[in-house]
Amino acid sequence: MRNPNIPESVREVASDGTKLRYAMMELSKQYSDVIALGRGDPDLDTPPHIVEAAKAAMRDQRTGPTPVTGLPDLCEAIAAMLRRANHLPVERDNVVVTTGGQEGIFLIMQALIDPGDEVLVPDPRYTSYDDAIHHAGGKMVMVPTSPEDAFDLRPEAVEARITPQTKALLIVTPSNPTGGILTEASARGIAEVAIRHNLIVISDEIYSRFVFEGFQHVSIGALPGMAERTITLSGFSKTYAMTGWRVGYVAGPVNLIEAITAIKAQTTGPVATVSQVAALAAATGPDEPIQAFYKIYQERREIMKAGLSEMGLDIGQPRGGFFIWPNSGSTGLHATELSYLMLKDARVLIFPGAGFGEGWDSYLRSTVLQPTELLREAVERMRPVIARYQR
Repeated sequence: MRNPNIPESVREVASDGTKLRYAMMELSKQYSDVIALGRGDPDLDTPPHIVEAAKAAMRDQRTGPTPVTGLPDLCEAIAAMLRRANHLPVERDNVVVTTGGQEGIFLIMQALIDPGDEVLVPDPRYTSYDDAIHHAGGKMVMVPTSPEDAFDLRPEAVEARITPQTKALLIVTPSNPTGGILTEASARGIAEVAIRHNLIVISDEIYSRFVFEGFQHVSIGALPGMAERTITLSGFSKTYAMTGWRVGYVAGPVNLIEAITAIKAQTTGPVATVSQVAALAAATGPDEPIQAFYKIYQERREIMKAGLSEMGLDIGQPRGGFFIWPNSGSTGLHATELSYLMLKDARVLIFPGAGFGEGWDSYLRSTVLQPTELLREAVERMRPVIARYQR
């Protein structure tokens, strides 16, 4: 990085994706009037019927502990929701409720991975998986994805990186950070590879209700022969704007759910009861709030896509989730430099691509999680910074 003015707090963690993102967020506190397009936390309100269910639980003193796996009614509702929306053949005993998706990631790796096991991970990626895999003694093996095919995960790329030590494959669809999705053709090809090589597939589908522009979400665990080798991870935080409620879930084979439950019993125990009651209201309630959120996010995406494109940045084809992943290479700046300049000169917080893997120094990740008027303001603030360096 050529810019000598980048603070040392950012420079010293530039090679660690998770630390780099948090350093950028900490740096943003030094500036006033910042429009934050960094974290992937929904800015919309939790739907009222969910909040009212939590209030009723507190009024009725429904605050005692639950089974470690979660409220039986909630586990049943999650299984029904996965059967309906994702076509997964799961029942209540295939589900454990976790303290957010983040805990779900950690518990899966602790239950599944032995020291020396290899996990195939799409590149770029959400780097919280790095810590979970390393804590379990596993080794990450990167599987490249590319903008030429909208960051779809290709079966041939997966199979080319399988070794005798490969135990599992991670899929994130829609992807954080790229907005790419696993297409049906790729899902079917990867399922054949997984069966042929006896791999476990970990499918992170937390953004699955927000797939846009005529594309469809595909749950690989619903394909023939995959139910017994697929672990599906999701949660309520993104779909229902419930990030702070901390309710995620893992669905998979019963023996794995039992192993996860045993670890959870010795660490965090059951998820907060009031949060589980709220999640039950979400899982059994109307779909209209999700549909309303979908329309809002769709409008916001168009604002950001149009604005970044007009600046001369290549945004590719984001197909789902909350993220835009523009190629900023035309500025000639390292993405961390450009992100710093966006924050310092435009008061807009955007994460550099370096926060999501090595070799992505010419990419940025922007969310769409601000009201439309603030997104339009962010575009106008960024425009002169990009123009200053655009080649």
